Amino acid sequence: MRPLQPTFSRPGRRAFLLGTVALAVLPFSTHAASADTGPLAESDPVAFDFDVLSARAKQAAGKPYVAPDPAPGLPENLTYDLYRQIAFNPEHARWRDNGAQFQMHAFHMGWLFPTPVGMFEVTDGTARPFAFEPSDFDYRHDAKGIMDDVETFPGVAGFRLHYRLNRADIFDELLAFQGASYFRALGRGNAYGLSARGLAIATAGESPEEFPTFTEFYLERPGVDDTRITLFAMLDSPSVSGAYRFVITPGQDTTIDVTARLWFREDTPHFGVAPLTSMYLYSDADRVMFDDYRPQVHDSDGLLIQQSSGDTLWRALTNPPHISTSHFAETSPRGFGLHQRDRAFSHYQDPEARYQDRPSVQVETSGDWGAGDVRLVELPTDLEIHDNIVAYWSPEGGALKGEAREYSYRLHWGMLAPDTENNVAVVVGTRAGKGGVSGVEQTTDTRKFVVDFDGALLRNLPPEAAIVPQVSVGGGEIAGMVLYKVEETGHWRLALDVKPTAPGPIELMAHIEGYDQRLSETWLYQWIVT
Repeated sequence: MRPLQPTFSRPGRRAFLLGTVALAVLPFSTHAASADTGPLAESDPVAFDFDVLSARAKQAAGKPYVAPDPAPGLPENLTYDLYRQIAFNPEHARWRDNGAQFQMHAFHMGWLFPTPVGMFEVTDGTARPFAFEPSDFDYRHDAKGIMDDVETFPGVAGFRLHYRLNRADIFDELLAFQGASYFRALGRGNAYGLSARGLAIATAGESPEEFPTFTEFYLERPGVDDTRITLFAMLDSPSVSGAYRFVITPGQDTTIDVTARLWFREDTPHFGVAPLTSMYLYSDADRVMFDDYRPQVHDSDGLLIQQSSGDTLWRALTNPPHISTSHFAETSPRGFGLHQRDRAFSHYQDPEARYQDRPSVQVETSGDWGAGDVRLVELPTDLEIHDNIVAYWSPEGGALKGEAREYSYRLHWGMLAPDTENNVAVVVGTRAGKGGVSGVEQTTDTRKFVVDFDGALLRNLPPEAAIVPQVSVGGGEIAGMVLYKVEETGHWRLALDVKPTAPGPIELMAHIEGYDQRLSETWLYQWIVT
């Protein structure tokens, strides 16, 4: 079995290339509401499909990048306070009068979103621009009249889709695209939490991070009986141009099938495929710095990696004292994702934030992704308003100027409860505190880590069962270890006292074995000694 210790070596290069796509160019500007083209308006439909969009992305990558301009005429005083008082009028939802299962609302421009995105409807293989105007929006309270002096409506900043996800009589918000290449979705019963992105470039690297942007969206007009919807997006940045296809299927777990076709303008040694962005403030493992009545605050509590070997890694998240990047080397992994496993309201006590309902997202890969690593970036934060967790696939060697890549994957959004009836037990809790014997006065530089495992095979074993923990510690040593069954829950608990032996992060890894088989997934944790 290959070592599971996160590695920090610089990757080499590996590519898998796109086939040739026939060149065809749509008669639309990349920024449909720019100063050159004017506002979005009705026009004669033109032929459109994914190959047409891909050809445009390929052509764009052969030209120098041109940053989009902010829309002319947008009021400069459209601040956050005013922006939040503007909402799309649901009576004007696109497809509302067609009896479709989906409805589309647009996001107004302003505040952090001064640049319009092109919005197009695709019907029977042809596309035409959506047209928006001030009457599509409700300007409430202090925002009333703010657009009165704007001669031409400048366009919109993104959109969201609505669907009868939870009740037959309500079109719930299902999916939203707004800002750079960010988007987020919901499964049944979820509250918005983490986000996905189209692509990450130079995240937490030596050079400034680059944020590619979805500049155009093409939405296929849904039929009355359609329970899935397909949309396409054009991505652009100084380093890359791309064409994306998204097939969204709402449900208990909403799935989004993504195909990303990328053409690189510049050498890009570090880019991230299927990036996920979340928030982790504290949990039972590290709440000592937070004087807060809530026991835990996080959108996600762990990174799950499904290795090509079939083994599963669970890396509990941390809020580190400084930027921390972990690399988990792999060849064509089955998947990875950021999960919220703890679903008990009593563990959060926040009825407004509803952290127990935040979705987990798992990336299910398709095809051979080659060599690379799943990369986890953890940033320090003292406020829950900051997204400080990023996870993505980093291909070995990055990409060279002129290269093309294609990646296909499925995003699963929902509760995604771990299968505790499976033979392989999962981690259901990570706690930490001062080492040594609880309740006894002592001086120690050890730290205690307590990990609970749950699974059908383990749960049915007696307390005296012949099972053993397999534990390794990098940068430290084990000062004490015990594995025992918690009769009140049926969980098996591993308690470790760990002592630092060298400066730098301490990497912990553990799983349970017995009866000639692996009985649990592998728990990973990084302790940064300060």
